[in-house]
Amino acid sequence: MAGCEPHVQAEAQSPQPSSLGCPPEVVLDHEAPGPSAPWVDPSSGPQSPACNGKRAWSAAFPESAEALDSEGELMPVLQGRLASLLLPGPAPGPPETWGVEWLCGLKMRLKRRRASPVLPEHHAVFARLLEDPVVKRFLAWDKNLRVSDKYLLAMVVAYFSRAGLFSWQYQRLHFFIALYVASDMEEDNQASKQAIFAFLYGQSRAQRPLFHKLRLQFIRSMGWQTRVTREECEEIQAYDPELWVWRRDRTLIP
Repeated sequence: MAGCEPHVQAEAQSPQPSSLGCPPEVVLDHEAPGPSAPWVDPSSGPQSPACNGKRAWSAAFPESAEALDSEGELMPVLQGRLASLLLPGPAPGPPETWGVEWLCGLKMRLKRRRASPVLPEHHAVFARLLEDPVVKRFLAWDKNLRVSDKYLLAMVVAYFSRAGLFSWQYQRLHFFIALYVASDMEEDNQASKQAIFAFLYGQSRAQRPLFHKLRLQFIRSMGWQTRVTREECEEIQAYDPELWVWRRDRTLIP
């Protein structure tokens, strides 16, 4: 009997019959995260329906060029465009592959490997927004990490990968919308979430209804997929483990 070979990684293929004429026994495991999918330049090659979705989002969030004033507030011109906007459906999920986890004689265990939808460009967008002065002040203010610990911030990256925008379209507002949604999912800490409005709009409450409208549209663009597992967060953090925000661990606060 051949020895066991644990943790053998290979792409899934049809098992070959053994020399004894007995097919190997296959055990399937449906839960295994996989490596990030390769980066694809959105400006080259045939464009998918997701690209059309990005153009629609460009109309919904034109603040990168004209809809934000010097303090980061939305100009009134954006409000008139939202009522008639038809958002596209969510982009298709990442493909799945199968890999061999281990071989033991005639037994073989397969694991389904999910290609991560988080691309290097999403990590780059996140790192760029961390340099925004308002984002920096907010993170410095949240000393107890009630609304911006490393897992909530990793969820922001995951949401960026699901929303379907081009990387250059993500602005300060998208960062805070994604962080608000992440806090809704994991914390629902109303007091801490109110601080987001203070940093975005100051004492003005006039823009808050528009923020919530954009938040719902952002969630819809993700196909209402707001759940992010701990494993996904850790995979996002492992892409650049030296990034300073990944040291924002709430469990280390005395």
